[in-house]
Amino acid sequence: MNIQDLQEIIKLMEDSDLSELSFEGENFKLSLKRGAQPLAVLPKSLISMPSLDAQLESNQGQEVKACVSEDENIHWIKAPMVGTFYSSASPESDPFVNKGDRVTEGSVVCILEAMKVMNEIHAECSGEILDILVESGAPVEYGQALFKVKLI
Repeated sequence: MNIQDLQEIIKLMEDSDLSELSFEGENFKLSLKRGAQPLAVLPKSLISMPSLDAQLESNQGQEVKACVSEDENIHWIKAPMVGTFYSSASPESDPFVNKGDRVTEGSVVCILEAMKVMNEIHAECSGEILDILVESGAPVEYGQALFKVKLI
């Protein structure tokens, strides 16, 4: 992240009356706050994802984890932020993972781009990728399931 990116983020906060923003990259963690009452979500004018408000309301007061157990052997790797999903490091590169691949805890499974920052998303559990639920280049919401993983 450079100073120009930071200035753009600050301008975004000012233009939208956003009072709190936090996100984490590979080599940094950024948390910005202003005002007395932090907002729970970004204003709708900044996000064109209608189900986000309903999802956040249903999760209010709960921490959404990257791997959430459906049963003993199935886990969902979920998006830790709003962004654009990329299955590979570049359009010419092979995907980080394919259906049927085995992953270990900490291995990179995709990239989420948020505000021009590329964030590697790591598996929080070891297992086999049963399904990839998002197309490369598609927008994703906070807490949206990206991968279905069977524990090994």
